[in-house]
Amino acid sequence: MPNDIVTVEPDDSLKTWGWVSYILHLAVAIGAVLPGAQASIGLLVIALVIDLVKRDDAAGTWQASHFSWRIRSVLWAGVLYVLTSWLWLLFLVPGWIAWALISLWFLYRIIKGMVRMNAGRPMDTSHVI
Repeated sequence: MPNDIVTVEPDDSLKTWGWVSYILHLAVAIGAVLPGAQASIGLLVIALVIDLVKRDDAAGTWQASHFSWRIRSVLWAGVLYVLTSWLWLLFLVPGWIAWALISLWFLYRIIKGMVRMNAGRPMDTSHVI
C-alpha cells in the first residue's frame, strides 16, 4: 500500500554519529559564548558534513529530526551572524551584543537537542527556527 507508514529502527551507529556531531557543535557553541575559548570553524564544518551525509541514513527514524535540527541550527546561526556583521563595522558594542545573543541561542539549541537525544525523543520540528 502506498500510504502505509513504515517505522524504521535506527541502528546504533546513527546515535553514535549524532553524539559526535552534538559534541562538535557544543565545542563550537561554548567557544562562541566564552571569551578566550576559541573553537575552530573547522569543527563546525565537520559536524555539518556528518549531519548532511548521515541525514538520509536516519530517514524514517526519530533521529532524523536531530540531524535536521542541527543542520537548521547551523544554517540559521550563519545567516544571523552574516545579517548582523555590519554592526561590528559600525558599532562595536551592538555587534558584540548581537553575536552574543546568537551564540547563546545556538548553545541553547545544541543543549536542548542533546537532552532530547539522550532521552530517546525526537526534536519538535514544527517550528521554523
